[in-house]
Amino acid sequence: MRLACSAWLAGGLVIAASPQAQAAEMDAARIQALVPELEKQLQAGMKEFSVPGVAVGIVAEGKLIYGKGFGAREIGKPAQVTPETIFQIGSTTKAFFSATLAQAVDAGKLEWNDPVIDHMPAFQLADPWVTRDFRILDLAAQRSGLTPYVNDGLAFLGFDPQTMIRSLRVAPQIAPFRSDFRYLNIPHVIGGEIVAAVNGEKSWFDSLKKTVLDPLGMAETSADPETIDKAANHAVGHRLDDMPVPIPFHGSFPYSLGPAGALNSNVPDMAKWLQLQIGRGHVGEKVLVSEANLAATWTPRVAMTDRLSYAVGWVAMATPRGRVIWHNGGTTGFGAHVGFLPDFGVGIVILTNIGGPGMADALAHWFYDRVLGNPQVDNIALAAQAARKQREAERSEKAAFVAGPLPPDAAALAGDYVSPILGTARVTLKDGKLRAVLEKTEAVLLLEPSRPDPNQFSIRLSGTGAYQPIAAMIGDTTLGMLRFERDAAGGATQFRFVDPGLPHAFARQAAE
Repeated sequence: MRLACSAWLAGGLVIAASPQAQAAEMDAARIQALVPELEKQLQAGMKEFSVPGVAVGIVAEGKLIYGKGFGAREIGKPAQVTPETIFQIGSTTKAFFSATLAQAVDAGKLEWNDPVIDHMPAFQLADPWVTRDFRILDLAAQRSGLTPYVNDGLAFLGFDPQTMIRSLRVAPQIAPFRSDFRYLNIPHVIGGEIVAAVNGEKSWFDSLKKTVLDPLGMAETSADPETIDKAANHAVGHRLDDMPVPIPFHGSFPYSLGPAGALNSNVPDMAKWLQLQIGRGHVGEKVLVSEANLAATWTPRVAMTDRLSYAVGWVAMATPRGRVIWHNGGTTGFGAHVGFLPDFGVGIVILTNIGGPGMADALAHWFYDRVLGNPQVDNIALAAQAARKQREAERSEKAAFVAGPLPPDAAALAGDYVSPILGTARVTLKDGKLRAVLEKTEAVLLLEPSRPDPNQFSIRLSGTGAYQPIAAMIGDTTLGMLRFERDAAGGATQFRFVDPGLPHAFARQAAE
């Protein structure tokens, strides 16, 4: 793939008098010297991770000092990435959500320790005690004790945000509350509704636009598939099969998850966002969020590893020569990384159009270590090796699946099954194939029997009608396994998803 780029590099850095300013100037000078090697690392990463296009921006001295685009907006097409190219930014959206919480606390509309049920009485988890003690800060602190990514798969099945919120009622509490790191998306949806309500807005994005995006001049940032698709300069997402495959935009994922990952943006806009963080809530004469409450979003809340902690919409990382505040984002077609060195006034944004943040993360951590003078690690090579191992494991898992024959009484499995959260699923047998139709969303699940268990089936999403773009997004990836449970006489009593991330059972309904 031919590498092309569009770039600019600001010079004329002003020497400051104060020790703090001199430290920032020293780091800005390091950045200028790092650029050639940064670009070499980036090009190596694009090759290793099969990334069609990348946009990078670096912020220092309170401004975007470097912005550059590499490669293609869509593989096989001539349009090239520029700093202005718009990408999905995935879960880096979570930091925007935490900033809106901080603003609401500043305004006295919320308190970090407010119980969520005080603001949303319908909020309910499986454990009544956790329901009562779940606080506003907990919505973005990733320490719930629930199954990681629980119920995220409902987005691909067409369920709306309200159903996803209700789905937490059947998510089992698998670890003590606030005891360890458990990454979730749906609590942010709940928080977004609360922020919108206390600000008198129709949606969380409307509130964000009013309190953050418009004051910062982030006019290119949006939160829906139509806006990015219609933009003249936007990247196309790609899933990685043997080669990158372009995929369409769709409202299901990540857009139905709102504050957890719905934003689209570009380097100039994200540079303004980084300026707000580096400026501790100030941009020029504007004070958008207090320093104290912004710092609360950077404060570690739960350990992830020996040097990583999750804060509130950010990851806090300790290094030998300074801390880093960052977050990544991965959707089905894009990967992003946004982070900064709060004690040195330097930040970076990396946007890619391949599913997952592996390349963006590796390049960003290379950058942080070089700016801070930490021991040097070949992050790109290590991350690429880990990615290859993961792909090999996924291929082995697919190869290990052995399709089996339908059970002799497959026809007896047909009928209506009901979930208290997800509604009715109608199971039918036609032309020797089983399928389940979710009546609430009209998603069609193709059920392929597996060996050696005749009651267990692999689930694939039928790419028909409105689900054609969703099927194109996920490719031949299965949606997990489904298992029919039987009574002593052998009759089917229910089916359930095997994946702990979809803790739903559908009870068999008696025929009328």
